[in-house]
Amino acid sequence: MDAVVANLVTLSGTRHGVLRLGYLIGTGADLLFRMVRHFEAVYPDVTVEPIEYDFGDPTAGLGDGTTEVAIIRPPVDLPEHRMLMLDSESWVACLPRDHRLAERTEVRIAELLDDPIVCAPLTAGPWRDYWLAMDVRGNRPPTIAAIAATYEAETTSIARGLGISFTTSSVARFYDRPGIVYVPITDRPPSHTALAWHPARLSPQAEALVRLVQSQWSFGDASDVAPIDNSAL
Repeated sequence: MDAVVANLVTLSGTRHGVLRLGYLIGTGADLLFRMVRHFEAVYPDVTVEPIEYDFGDPTAGLGDGTTEVAIIRPPVDLPEHRMLMLDSESWVACLPRDHRLAERTEVRIAELLDDPIVCAPLTAGPWRDYWLAMDVRGNRPPTIAAIAATYEAETTSIARGLGISFTTSSVARFYDRPGIVYVPITDRPPSHTALAWHPARLSPQAEALVRLVQSQWSFGDASDVAPIDNSAL
């Protein structure tokens, strides 16, 4: 960590306190633990409290201010927040094992738009619309097969044959189970994992985490990241 940041956090009392770090279930699990371990190695007297959120709140507590910083998967309704892109991955379709396309090595999104789909609760807002692929449905509304707020509920519904879902390639590694199969979708833009925060609502501990990630780690393309305003330091 560079000397400027080290001096800042020493003077501001950042080396002590509690940091509430939200994360969306199943999102950046490996990144989360690397981030916490890295931060705690630099600030051993700061207690990090990771708080898991299900699909009902894809802002992972940022929307209502329960958390200060969160690992999320955009898009979410946080217009005043800033985001640092940490990773990206491809879309996959989660299908019942006896689905007509289950033996395919890849699919196109249009091949699945007529299938009943398992989706997030309405409270997920634009995040729900994103995973329903509403941008390519035109005038064809989705047929909702079931509502699921967790991957466990989602994959259980799919294994029962109720419908399909769209998700990311990492889910295929972490949430494989009997009765389902994951097939890559070839024509969707990547899904991103991001560290998000409100620049006006950061405690010294939360600001230290943001700065540590920005200055020490390199994840994907951070070209769209709005830098923290240093004028007040």
